[in-house]
Amino acid sequence: MHLRIGTRGSLLAKWQAEFVRQQLFQLADVEAEIVIIKTSGDKLSQAPLSQVGGKGIFVKELEDALFEEKVDLAVHSVKDIPTEMQPGLSFPAICKRADVRDCLVSGNGATLANLRSGARVGTGSLRRQAQLLHLRPDLDMRDLRGNVDTRLRKVESGEYDAVVLAKAGLDRLGASHRISEILPPEICMPAVGQGAIGVECRAGDNATSEILDKLNHPETRNAIIAERTLLGLLEGGCQVPVGAWARVERDELVMEACVCSVDGKQYVKQRLTGPPDQPRPLGEQMARVLIDSGAQNILEQVSRQRG
Repeated sequence: MHLRIGTRGSLLAKWQAEFVRQQLFQLADVEAEIVIIKTSGDKLSQAPLSQVGGKGIFVKELEDALFEEKVDLAVHSVKDIPTEMQPGLSFPAICKRADVRDCLVSGNGATLANLRSGARVGTGSLRRQAQLLHLRPDLDMRDLRGNVDTRLRKVESGEYDAVVLAKAGLDRLGASHRISEILPPEICMPAVGQGAIGVECRAGDNATSEILDKLNHPETRNAIIAERTLLGLLEGGCQVPVGAWARVERDELVMEACVCSVDGKQYVKQRLTGPPDQPRPLGEQMARVLIDSGAQNILEQVSRQRG
C-alpha cells in the first residue's frame, strides 16, 4: 500500500508530515509520499488570525484535497483544527504529544521579567497576548503572523524585542537554542491541542484508518478530547483567549484551564480532575466551572471587541 500525505508547506508542517511518514514506515511498514498543499492561512500570512477566519484557514484546503482524493491523509497541528469537525472525515491518529509549553525568544536573551518596559512583543495568539499582559501590562503586544523562521527574523532585525512561540515547534526545527525562557503553564497556559499532531483521513477509508490507528496515542487523545470539549463549549466559533492543559497524573486525568480578557486585567483559572477514560465529561465540567467563575463576562466582552 502506498499513501499520499497532504501537508502545508511551512518548514514545521513539512517536519510533521515527514515525522508521520517515518512513523507509518516504522510502525505499519507502509510507504508514503508527501504532497504540499497551500492553505488560506499561508496565503493570508499578514492578516491577524482573528480577522481571517481563525483556525480553519490552515485546514480547509487539506480537507478539500482529502474529499477530492488528491491525498489519502492530512497532517495537522491539533491546535489548528476547528472544534467543529468536518462530516465525512475522521482522525484515527493523535500522535504522542510533545512539550505543551510556550517560550519567549528575545533579541538579547531577556526573560519575561527582564524585558524593558514597553517592549514590543509579537504573537498572533490572543491567548498569549492576554496572559502576558496579565503579568506585564506595560508590554506593547503586537499581532504577528508568519512561519517560525519569519518570526525569529523579526527579533533578529530588532523589529520586535521578543516573540512568543510554541516550544514544540522550535524543538522540532532544531531551534531550541534560540529560546530565552520557557514559559511554564502557571505563566502562560498552552493552547488547546498544543504540541500534538493529528492525522486525518476520509471516514469511509477503513484501510487507511486501520493503518493510522497504529500511530494513535490513547493518553494524548483523551487529553485532547477534554481540551477540545472545553473549547467547543466556550468559543462559539471565534478566537478567544482560552488556555487549557489536560494530562494523566497518578491515574487521574488532570485539567487546568484559564480564560483571560484581551487586556489581561480579568483572569479566571481552574483545575479539575476526573477518570482518565472520561475526558468529555471533564471538559464539560471545566466549561461550567469557568463560566460560573466569571468567564462568561470575559468571553462576551472579547466577542464584542472582536465583532
